[in-house]
Amino acid sequence: MPHPTQLYQHVPESRWPIVYSPRYNITFLGLEKLHPFDAGKWGKVISFLKEEKLLSDSMLVEAREASDEDLLVVHTRRYLNELKVPQESDVGSGAPDAQWSFAVATITEIPPVIFLPNFLVQRKVLKPLRTQTGGTIMAGKLAVERGWAINIGGGFHHCSSDRGGGFCAYADITLAIKFLFERVEGVSRATIVDLDAHQGNGHERDFMGDKRVYIMDVYNRHIYPGDRFAKQAIRRKVELEWGTEDDEYLRKVERNLEKALQEHQPDVVVYNAGTDVLEGDRLGGLSISPQGVVKRDELVFRLVRGHQVPILMVTSGGYQKRTARIIADSILNLYGQGLIGPQPANVSAQNSDTPLLPLEVP
Repeated sequence: MPHPTQLYQHVPESRWPIVYSPRYNITFLGLEKLHPFDAGKWGKVISFLKEEKLLSDSMLVEAREASDEDLLVVHTRRYLNELKVPQESDVGSGAPDAQWSFAVATITEIPPVIFLPNFLVQRKVLKPLRTQTGGTIMAGKLAVERGWAINIGGGFHHCSSDRGGGFCAYADITLAIKFLFERVEGVSRATIVDLDAHQGNGHERDFMGDKRVYIMDVYNRHIYPGDRFAKQAIRRKVELEWGTEDDEYLRKVERNLEKALQEHQPDVVVYNAGTDVLEGDRLGGLSISPQGVVKRDELVFRLVRGHQVPILMVTSGGYQKRTARIIADSILNLYGQGLIGPQPANVSAQNSDTPLLPLEVP
């Protein structure tokens, strides 16, 4: 019998299946500026959507923090202990107080974090990441209930059950799927569509050999993490070259997603919608235009919803200040195309001829 969890509490129909919390944002003494990731992008996305009158606070679902019991559905106790504050009994016993901060500094790729007090790292770094993880788990259930859901956060695809990395401390994609398998009747097959510029080695390691989960991963073959072992779990692998542009990228995404949905008929799709594919992203190394990112998300939603499959979208990587605006423009476009909303219309799997919403990208 699964343990009780607050993450699966009922959500009123009046709220859209868009999950967010102000607690998502990471700020710790300005050190977040040492990493190219915009640690406040999630709040900026919500601000843009409010400015465009698409959403208000009363329409959002507030994310709850994933508890230790929730995390143990996937993570090993040993790994979670590596991220915890030393016990009081360790104080004065010679146990290295900086050990936990070292683990988090490694995961966040911000070396000075090792010198921060443990309580500060817990409150300012890991608690926001646990809240985003809870948001992904919540959005999984909402997607099955409503046909779609978006967590304005999450997508920690480099974290697996026993290791973190690449700014990913918790395996939210794996957790969302395993929660659905264990707790939601009728969900026994899932597809992960990972379109972040980096290989999603975390969920690949977690689902290695699990035939219930089909993984399609489209990524720059030359960049982090280059995890050859994890690649064995990818059922549809699309390795891109440096500087891949819109036409080739969208063509490969569309063709491979169509085949993926034919090869494996899922009960839910988890879409990792990283914006680090954007031109100028120095960590992604691809050259997709803002319009191309918006069109990509529309294409994924149109194909998946055209197959009458629920879809959960998480926002994942993206290392430029303008990515928040592009994510917001993509969500606006999905709404304009009738692919999301309080009662989305029937969706055709064919490409839409309707022009995209005007983009205002700085």
